[in-house]
Amino acid sequence: MEPVHDRFPEPPYYAVIFTSHRTEDDNDYQATAERMLELAAEQPGFLGVDSAREGPELGITVSYWRDEDSIAGWRAHAEHTLARRSGRRQWYEAFEVHVARVERNYGFRRQ
Repeated sequence: MEPVHDRFPEPPYYAVIFTSHRTEDDNDYQATAERMLELAAEQPGFLGVDSAREGPELGITVSYWRDEDSIAGWRAHAEHTLARRSGRRQWYEAFEVHVARVERNYGFRRQ
């Protein structure tokens, strides 16, 4: 595990917070989610991701980006656009996206 202070560059940077409630349809969801992570990691300005899911009730994925242009580039990516359409059509009951500017960060890691 990398040190907390080395995980991201000095702020400011951006966080895109995606919260979701899934449907029971799992048709290709996991494979698509893994592919989206691979693609996002290749995009200019991508800094990292944190994700957690507790069954279908609530999922939270936070992706981190250098700037708003990087976020817009990811949103415009053709394969990501198709995955978002599939999500609306079959994988999500509901979701919300929040975009926030990170002004400071800090953490703790036991030695």
